[in-house]
Amino acid sequence: MSDEGVKMEDLKERLVFMWGYLPGALPQRSPLLSPTAVRLPQSVGAGRSWKDVSGGGCGFAMAISESGKLITWGSTDDLGQSYVTSGKHGEMPEPFPLPTEASVIKAAAGWAHCVAVTENGEVYTWGWKECVPSGKVYGEPSIGVSQEDGYERQSSFLTEQVSPRSQGLRSSSGTVSGANGRGSGDDSAKRRRVSSSKQAAESSSSGDETLSALPCLVTLNPGIRIATVAAGGRHTLALSDTGQVWGWGYGGEGQLGLGSRIRMVSSPHLVPCIDSLSFGKDRSVALSRGSLDLEGQGFRVPGSYVKSIACGGRHSAVITDAGALLTFGWGLYGQCGQGSTDDELSPTCVSSLLGIRIEGVAAGLWHTICISADGDVYAFGGNQFGQLGTGTDQAETLPRLLDAPSLENVHAEIVSCGARHSAVVTDNGNVFCWGWNKYGQLGLGDVVDRNIPSEVPIDGCIPKNVACGWWHTVILAESPT
Repeated sequence: MSDEGVKMEDLKERLVFMWGYLPGALPQRSPLLSPTAVRLPQSVGAGRSWKDVSGGGCGFAMAISESGKLITWGSTDDLGQSYVTSGKHGEMPEPFPLPTEASVIKAAAGWAHCVAVTENGEVYTWGWKECVPSGKVYGEPSIGVSQEDGYERQSSFLTEQVSPRSQGLRSSSGTVSGANGRGSGDDSAKRRRVSSSKQAAESSSSGDETLSALPCLVTLNPGIRIATVAAGGRHTLALSDTGQVWGWGYGGEGQLGLGSRIRMVSSPHLVPCIDSLSFGKDRSVALSRGSLDLEGQGFRVPGSYVKSIACGGRHSAVITDAGALLTFGWGLYGQCGQGSTDDELSPTCVSSLLGIRIEGVAAGLWHTICISADGDVYAFGGNQFGQLGTGTDQAETLPRLLDAPSLENVHAEIVSCGARHSAVVTDNGNVFCWGWNKYGQLGLGDVVDRNIPSEVPIDGCIPKNVACGWWHTVILAESPT
């Protein structure tokens, strides 16, 4: 880029707009039905601008200032999420007090936990204690895991979000064990009261301080620098600058990609996305050799490292450098795109997309949206609210190309998913939303669900990024001057 180009870029003011519902930020509980500008806190400094927006968050929103401060707003007491933001409980965005002066470059949030990456490649996380690592890190099977899981004892009152499919599959509960195979499953089971009620887990009171953890530095092996992070309902993935994926948190449906239903991974764990790529249902060959012999010819899923990650409610997705999409985790609604409703316990290539270079992926509570290098949009998974954008409410177990008239001659460039809604930004700066709209999270001026992509009217600015929360949407936009 020329010097003149840099100067022109610097002259463009970056703005953040939001629509939807943040209970703590809207005392009258009235959602924002149309894009509304979010003011940068004065404490960040005069003349400062926004840098980026961050996805996730149930009842709270996050964005990053030009100066590298994580800005949060909209926390609320009654849903038990007050500890994941700065406790302002209102519509005024405030810098979140992280224990570092380093600039934040990426951030993400799950149901009730947050994770942020600094310019130094370090990761900080906070919120629900079951989502915050406590054990020693390990990346090889020969290295054991610390069993000093003090936070598990403290969080014994946490109820479990158990999927209907896995309620009978509890033999693997407990923390990950090392090579000796001696896990702490029995102790863990005693320490944790298990409930299949999702509502109980999602409405846990924040009054019990033992449920939450303050921001802490995630311990990774020396030399590992994290480039970006993704947060699911109760699990987290982190992508290193060398294309390796690390995961921790709840893995009961396989969303950590470790090959089994591990209920709690209490330390960052290397997810075998490349070395143990699986293809279709032939796990034995794929996991032992990382390849599969098709019709007598050696085959390997394209790619040598991971370039993108996404976390849904209880499933995950990654993209390799060659554009191959792999999914793992809960499959009840087809959100893994494998043509079935089975859970995928290991990263598995979405074979129907082979030959199509996938550039972006996002995951919602029960659905997945991805975009190709050609700007096409593919959707699969749950569709109760039209969140797939296919024009119906029928679930899709295989990726389906969206052929809505509104997307004709449109090149999708960025994608994000909320709990039950979806959004894309096109290369010419248009925003399209679809799905659940009870709280105005589509930004279309009403609360009517949409089952096809609908353009969000944004005047005078060019959207550059979009990030969906559970009930809200935020965009980063540039003003032309």
